[in-house]
This record gives sequence, C-alpha cells and structure tokens, in this order.
Amino acid sequence: MWGMICAMDNLQDKPIKGILLRILSGVLFTGMLVCIKAVSDEVPVGQSIFFRSLFALFPIVIFLMIRREFPRALATRRPLGHLLRSGLGAAAMFFSFSAVAFLPVAEATLLAQLAPVFMAIGGVLLLSEKFSFYRAGAVVLALAGMAVLVIPGLNASEGDGRLLGYVLGTLGAILTAGALLTVRRISRTETAGSIAFYFIVVAALAGLATLPLGWATLSDTQFALLVLSGLFGGAGHIAMTLAFRYAEVSRLAPFEYVALVWPVVADWVLFGIPVSSGFLLALPLMLSGVALAAMEGRRLKLRARSNG
Repeated sequence: MWGMICAMDNLQDKPIKGILLRILSGVLFTGMLVCIKAVSDEVPVGQSIFFRSLFALFPIVIFLMIRREFPRALATRRPLGHLLRSGLGAAAMFFSFSAVAFLPVAEATLLAQLAPVFMAIGGVLLLSEKFSFYRAGAVVLALAGMAVLVIPGLNASEGDGRLLGYVLGTLGAILTAGALLTVRRISRTETAGSIAFYFIVVAALAGLATLPLGWATLSDTQFALLVLSGLFGGAGHIAMTLAFRYAEVSRLAPFEYVALVWPVVADWVLFGIPVSSGFLLALPLMLSGVALAAMEGRRLKLRARSNG
C-alpha cells in the first residue's frame, strides 16, 4: 500500500483533494480485504495473492498510461533493489492476507497500520538513524496499543485462531516496514510507477509459485471477488499515492481514523462481527504512534532537503 507513496516527493498543496483521496483509498483497501476474507475459508492464500496482484496491474498500468509514463517509467537502474523490495512486499501480503482469515477486517487493518512504527525502529537498527523523541513515543504508544488489543483476547484465542492472526498481522507490518525502508533507498533513482509495477509482478509470480501446493476450483462468485480484490487494491494504491501528492502527512494523519471506520462497518454489516472493546481502546494509542512515526519521517525528509 505504501510503496508508491514513499517515492512521491513533488508535493502539491491541495489539501481538500488529498483528504478526499485518502478517504477513498480507505474505502478501496477495505473492499480489497473484505473480498479476501470472504474467500479465505476455501481459497489458499497464494491463489488469492496471484489473482489480487494480476488484476491490480490493470488500474496501475492504465494510470501510468494516462500519465504517459508507460512503459518509459519502468526503466530501472536498481533491479536487485526492486527484487528485495518486491520480495518483502509479497511476503508482507502473504502474512496480512493470512491474518485477515483469523481476524476481523478492522483489527487486521489496524495491525497493518503499524508499518511506519516498525519502519522507524528499522531506521535506528539498520540505518543508524537517531532514536529521537518522536520514535520513542511512536514505539511506546504502538506497543501499548498492541497490548490493549491482544491481551484481552488471549484466552479466547486458543479456539478461534485469533492469537495466530495477531502474530501474522504483526509480521506482515514488520515486513512492510522492511519494504518501505528499501523503497526509501531505491526511490532516489526509481519512479513511483516502476516501484509499484515490479512489486505487483513479483507478488503475482510468488502467488503463482504456490500452484503445485494445490489451488481451489473457483466458483463464479469467488472468481469475481478475487478480481474485485485486485481492482480495489490497484485503485487504492493510486488514490493513496495521489493523496500524499496533494497533502502533507501531518494533514492526512487525522483521517487514518476515518479510514478505519470502513473496516468496522464491513465487519458489522457483512460478517456480523461487532467491534471489540480492545479495538476501541487500542485504536487511539496505535494511530497516535503511527502519527508520531509519520512526523519523524517528514522531519527527516525536510532535513534531507535542506542539506541537499
């Protein structure tokens, strides 16, 4: 979700348009996860990843063609960098899609939101960046939110796989953070379009590689849901990318709460899953941590520009 975003530097000051696009991206990504959850009992994760990635190519390529960046924008100087970023992203998608099979869509989405926090930690451990107040606050708030979310459900998790879902979702966020750190490095020479395109291609190939393990015979409804998951996912990438082109992270941060309204509604209306008290308590803690991590990222970007 974040790959194209991290490569966007040419900010245009149109905050209303950015906010509306951020809200739209939340709807689209929720639609993607709803489709994946709806087929998760019968369709293997690898098969879901293949179809999601294959059909996400269509809106991405159309978007690049409209911008007259296809195929010119796919030229690359960093093929190994793309391979690393795409491999981490594909693995993150595997864990995230596995998590949504065990968790409500809202909780899986909230765990995925932790990627910027893990990215801040990775910057300290892997890139020797300073452990600032913003990073420390982000880590403390995120860990507190995870504790509030996970601990109340531990006893009930033994039978319904909820604890496994929390583990899978957290691993997905960690791998996403690794992909983002890679994007930060390769975006100096690579376009947002090429980063998104190669990620989707590699993810589709990774999903296809699971074919020998056994795929399900799809009904018309299941096939339609998988097609929709790809179209929603690809369109969500585009909307999120444009949102961060038109508005700064700090302006969009409050609307992360709005983006989590749609998963809550989807759980309740489509799957009959009420929102848990743990989720309501964890929500402000975890998103506050994400906001601090985003502020730190913005601060580093401004410093890099001033030094450059």
